[in-house]
Amino acid sequence: MGLKIIDSAKYSPERIITNDELAQTLDTSDEWISKRTGIKRRHRIGEETNATMATRVAEALLTKTNTVPEEVDLIVVATMSPDYQTPSVAALVQGALKASRAMAFDISAACSGFVYGMSVVNQMLQSPNYHKALLIGSEALSRLLDWQDRSTAVLFGDSAAGVLVENDPASSASLIAERLTTYGDLGEHLTAGNVAALTDSTQSYFFQMNGRKVYEFATNRVPESIQAVLRAAEIDAKDVKYFLLHQANARIIKSVAKRLELPIEKFPINIADYGNTAAASEPLLLAELMQEHKIQRGDIIVFSGFGGGLTIGTNVIKF
Repeated sequence: MGLKIIDSAKYSPERIITNDELAQTLDTSDEWISKRTGIKRRHRIGEETNATMATRVAEALLTKTNTVPEEVDLIVVATMSPDYQTPSVAALVQGALKASRAMAFDISAACSGFVYGMSVVNQMLQSPNYHKALLIGSEALSRLLDWQDRSTAVLFGDSAAGVLVENDPASSASLIAERLTTYGDLGEHLTAGNVAALTDSTQSYFFQMNGRKVYEFATNRVPESIQAVLRAAEIDAKDVKYFLLHQANARIIKSVAKRLELPIEKFPINIADYGNTAAASEPLLLAELMQEHKIQRGDIIVFSGFGGGLTIGTNVIKF
């Protein structure tokens, strides 16, 4: 059975925070941020919520594909910054769409969330009970930031993006291979949203990150994950159209390309305009490439997300 990506869509809040604006309140500069991360600006929610951003993406997907809400069987939102512990973001999206037939739930796998979600949706679409699914990565990370902490405040942004997928037995499109790994023993190197902080003043609710450890983890483990999934798919890296990596840091992406001995042109980078948007980053990149008609049916694409957990999710998709 073929997992077919029908279309993609994205949404970012109008409010933009530039590096120069951050430099007015933090001991930093545009040059410092750009050189170390590749980020120039990021979006920040105003009146929006995580759920309203995800709903905007879902509505755009239905409109673009002439799909009515009742045709959607499944809604999955990958997020680490939900509006509530319950209801889930996906449930709020389902309610807003009035998608009465759809089952809805969230996946919490941080920056690997969209790739993990693709695996879950792929498995569920093998059932005759599900035919069409919305998979959305949506993050309101600005609510998890200490805006006085230079080490994290400059990194993250708010956005949402996603895809409408279907199980099309007549299509050659499919999820060819995947590799999903979790390194829970390293989880302390990247934390956010610590609920203990609500009652314990010694704890921090905001992002806490050991940047050096996370950088080393990504630059070493992500190439290994990509090589393993390509071996499983029996696909030569040279035959991959694009590698859509989580947009955590431009230097990480360039390092992965170098480790794989592949041209950087195969690794699109848009972190300059969005910052790190966790689970939204890979679908954001995909939506831009599809909008620019840079991905065609039959193309082989590798997705790889990595981050909190710590986790890595890599899969190979044939469009």
